[in-house]
Parts: sequence; structure tokens; C-alpha cells
Amino acid sequence: MGSEGFLQDPSSKETKRFHRDEKSWLRDPKVFVDTGIPIPGEPPLLKTSVHLRRDAAEQLWKELHRVGWQQVEPCWGASAEP
Repeated sequence: MGSEGFLQDPSSKETKRFHRDEKSWLRDPKVFVDTGIPIPGEPPLLKTSVHLRRDAAEQLWKELHRVGWQQVEPCWGASAEP
């Protein structure tokens, strides 16, 4: 997953952005998981954001991938900026 990654449900286009919580990474690694829908030419419609321990975030990533979510290019956030 690296420091940031995106998974998208192909049927609904709902997207999850997984990104490190840099403030906690060294002592107690945690990951923010933001859920939203990208809207071309506009900011994404963000629905939720959760803060998970690294192992829980990795499990969620693997489970979503297993049920058909696909890794996509960054849709929003710092890495999506031109």
C-alpha cells in the first residue's frame, strides 16, 4: 500500500483513500481511510473518514480487493495534485 493508496468499487465508483497518519506513524502506526465519490472537474464528495491501526487498515484493504474493489490512480489529496 505504501504511504497512500486508493481502492474503488467498480459498480458504485465509491472510493477509499488510505493514507498514513504521519503524526502517529513512528510510535503507533495508524492510517486514515477516507470514503468518497470522485467527481470529475470538482472536489470529491467525501462521506466518511476513519482512523485505523495499520494492521486493521491492511486487513480492510485486502478484504476490499478480494471482493472486487480495484486499485486506482489518486483521485484526491496531495498526490492527485498536478
